[in-house]
Amino acid sequence: MSVTPFDSFNLGDHVRDEPLAVAGNRERLAALTSPARPIFLQQVHGTHVAQLEPHTPDGTMADACLVQVPDVAATIMVADCLPVLFAHASGTAVAAAHAGWRGLVAGVLETTARAVQDAAGEGDIVVWLGPCIGPKAFEVGAEVCEAFVSVDHEAAAHFWPLGEDKFLADLQALARLRLRAAGITNLHGNDGSSAWCTVTQRSRFFSHRRDAAILGSTGRMAACVWID
Repeated sequence: MSVTPFDSFNLGDHVRDEPLAVAGNRERLAALTSPARPIFLQQVHGTHVAQLEPHTPDGTMADACLVQVPDVAATIMVADCLPVLFAHASGTAVAAAHAGWRGLVAGVLETTARAVQDAAGEGDIVVWLGPCIGPKAFEVGAEVCEAFVSVDHEAAAHFWPLGEDKFLADLQALARLRLRAAGITNLHGNDGSSAWCTVTQRSRFFSHRRDAAILGSTGRMAACVWID
């Protein structure tokens, strides 16, 4: 089991936690998803969607992953960014995406949705948004606001000026906006309320923005989806 600042269930192997503690935590997670094995990506704030198979090793470089077999759990690690899980209504394809603001602007959610549709065909896609930095804690620069608004003017409704070219941003609302524009409306999970905020819910969630400056680092949580 990991110790402070990674306690008690850190799943990230790149945050200076003890490797044996991380391995033990990942084994505990695998017991919960068994017989599906969680596969951990090397996430880089991009849009590549990796097709996962039972033999796929940990460390594949991608920010989203697609699964069509029952023995693999699509897995995304976060500690303020938004994890987004996809499931095709047919039950034949699921996916997970890592959506920080850079990934959202680049189109990681749209790319993941297309991958699910290409894999499973026409049909409804159900999406769940997990915990992330909340709209009262996510302070960004003007360049972030401009990056979203230049693509979709409706995004301006999800930024609030703080002065000196600073804004508060609602990450989950921006994700919902992008998903709806892509034709996905069956959305669940994070609604922007305080219960979903990784920064303010200290006892429930890791937060890079909250902990890194004070504690030197922080752990990573994981969101998983798999086919039974």
